[in-house]
Amino acid sequence: MPLELPGPPHAPADPSRRPGRAAGCGGGEPVRETVYSGEGRSGAERFERWRQAAFASHNPCELLLERPEDFDASLRVLDLGAVWGTSFRCPPMTSARTARLIRQADPELLYLAVPRRGRIAVDHADGQLTVDTGQLLVMSSSYPYRARLSGGDDAEPAFALDDLLVPRALLPASLATCSPSVALCLPSDLGLGGLLSQFLTQLVDDADAFRPASPHTLGTVAVDLVGALLSAHLDRPLPPEERERALTLRVHAFVQRHLAEPDLSPAHIAAAHHLSVRSLHRLFQRNGTTVRSFLRGQRLERARRALRDPASAQLPIAAIARRHGFVRPADFTRAFRAAYGQPPSDYREAALRGAIGCGGS
Repeated sequence: MPLELPGPPHAPADPSRRPGRAAGCGGGEPVRETVYSGEGRSGAERFERWRQAAFASHNPCELLLERPEDFDASLRVLDLGAVWGTSFRCPPMTSARTARLIRQADPELLYLAVPRRGRIAVDHADGQLTVDTGQLLVMSSSYPYRARLSGGDDAEPAFALDDLLVPRALLPASLATCSPSVALCLPSDLGLGGLLSQFLTQLVDDADAFRPASPHTLGTVAVDLVGALLSAHLDRPLPPEERERALTLRVHAFVQRHLAEPDLSPAHIAAAHHLSVRSLHRLFQRNGTTVRSFLRGQRLERARRALRDPASAQLPIAAIARRHGFVRPADFTRAFRAAYGQPPSDYREAALRGAIGCGGS
């Protein structure tokens, strides 16, 4: 739809209100999404509208572009409650967050970005750093910086990036006052950085895949991931509640990586995290589920997405079941029917003829 300027938080959020913990937050509603294409506008007009949407509305910056009259870009904004996710593509340019702009308004945001094409060269108070495709950049809106966004190559010169905007006030108290005053470049291919990058990329690529989780719940997951990542990097202890959430996220990430293994078991998961099996069960129980229910649910959801994917249309259902950790096709069919109200064959037929939306069950 045509872009109406989004409204990420302009003021620090109330730290007592975490996304997803407010009264009346229900599950199942879609993530609110705003898309910008710039069709029907001149290049200079497209640049001004995109600048307002991508920067001025939440983290004012000076943008320098060689030829605004030729400007062409895209932008998606995802509303996750107090947290915002964005994905954009644009020509190479320079972005500067100056001391003057910070004095005028500081939303006190943490900015976590993963370039999907190109690189970011950042100048800040303590030096310089370069963030290449796939790495994770962490910056604060409260400190000046200058960032050069460079494109990919001659075949695809545009720069592309996914990012999260997280109010610092939502982080644990031990981190809210010590978030980085300079830019950080962290690996995003392993550990918590990898989990955050994977979450962000999947979120902006296919937000509907996260239903029935509510946008506020997704915002909570984002805040917990950011808190755990910064705590590990800054070597700051987390309160017990935050430590448990960080452990839960690590366990969930491990399960996602090993879901296809049919012998994945509570004992295997517990050993990988230096826990007793009893402690692992208690961790899941405190989150309202069991280890085996979580495993089955995640496997079923992945299989469901494969069944509605045209690229898998020629794969036998039994092969899809095995690929997602179900050894016996009959067990898969029974579990699928119990979870989604119809056998996998009927679901696939309806999905491929368009009777089921991309996020539907």
